[in-house]
Amino acid sequence: MPDRKMFWRIIRRLFAAQRGRLLIILLALSAGAALTAALLNIQVDAKSRLTKEFRAFGTNVIVAPRQSDAESATLDENIAREVREFPAPPHSAANSNLYLVADVFSPASPSVVKAVIAGKRTEFQDGTMTSIVRSVPSASEEESQRCIAGSKAAEQLHAKTGVEITVRNSGREETCRVEVAPPRGDEGDSQVVMSLEAAQRLAALPGRVSLVQLSVAGTPREIGDYIAALAQKIPSADVHGLRQFTGAEAKIYDRISGLLTATVSLVLVLTGLCVMAAMTNVAMERRNDVGLMKAIGGATRRVLRLFLAETALLGLAGGIIGSAAGILLSVWLGKTVFGVAAQPRLIVYPVSVALTILVAVISAYPLRRLANISPASVFRGEA
Repeated sequence: MPDRKMFWRIIRRLFAAQRGRLLIILLALSAGAALTAALLNIQVDAKSRLTKEFRAFGTNVIVAPRQSDAESATLDENIAREVREFPAPPHSAANSNLYLVADVFSPASPSVVKAVIAGKRTEFQDGTMTSIVRSVPSASEEESQRCIAGSKAAEQLHAKTGVEITVRNSGREETCRVEVAPPRGDEGDSQVVMSLEAAQRLAALPGRVSLVQLSVAGTPREIGDYIAALAQKIPSADVHGLRQFTGAEAKIYDRISGLLTATVSLVLVLTGLCVMAAMTNVAMERRNDVGLMKAIGGATRRVLRLFLAETALLGLAGGIIGSAAGILLSVWLGKTVFGVAAQPRLIVYPVSVALTILVAVISAYPLRRLANISPASVFRGEA
């Protein structure tokens, strides 16, 4: 206990003796910790941010018939039910779709227009796909007479929101009140979207769907595992992913992650060099102190332990201050550069503090020169 009290008393004296130089070291460590925490927080946030942004593009997994002949060009709706009930990552969604080409009549159009009719039912899930939300009401409901026309389809039909159109196919007819969708830049611009039930009646295919489109959240590896498990669950269907989404997501994140990791490493190296230069001067100025400690019986290992403890405390203080500032900096950088504030990630704080302490301890290498100092040479003024 007396040794421990003396140890911490000497540590306090060391901090009080050279406040100027130690303040410079603390500033260097804090700056390094701030940049490290900011970059690490952006790196961790980029992973979830990219996953979320890529899911906004929509479908990344397809469940389709295995053959393309007329008899098996559709799937039984029971398969869609199996997809819904299959455990999936949170915030995923599935669309049951039935496609056909039909004649569309509009009061404002001088002629009949051939259009792609997409019967759709969107089913969101939170854990499993069981909560069904229909993007277009079914024809059995009072407000079911509603359909969504893509921008190109609406232009061909000369249709505006609120106009009633009639869809006919092989003597079967459905009437709906159109709602014009804004341009999306994909095939949906040329389609007329109806409820799945209405499309099934038009096509005379009750209980059948053309395919099931899924938007599955998660990393590329998680999505790949989900596809493999779902393919085993439904061997009668062709389950595959859209590689241009999952592959692009993985490639972009790998590049961003590699760049940020290299930058963090460079920041830590530069911080270490700055601290090492300051520690060299500290070691030169403390020769007399070390000589006196050795002269009164202090072991070299204990002397070095004092200075390493001082350095570690500097690293801890710099890490705590700098990491907090760095996380706030990452939030500001995300909002300024990317337009979306980065979410503070709790795991970043202890990691950046630990890295700062490690850099501080490694940068204290010049203090090892104090181990070779002879008390006699110090008292004679030769050291």
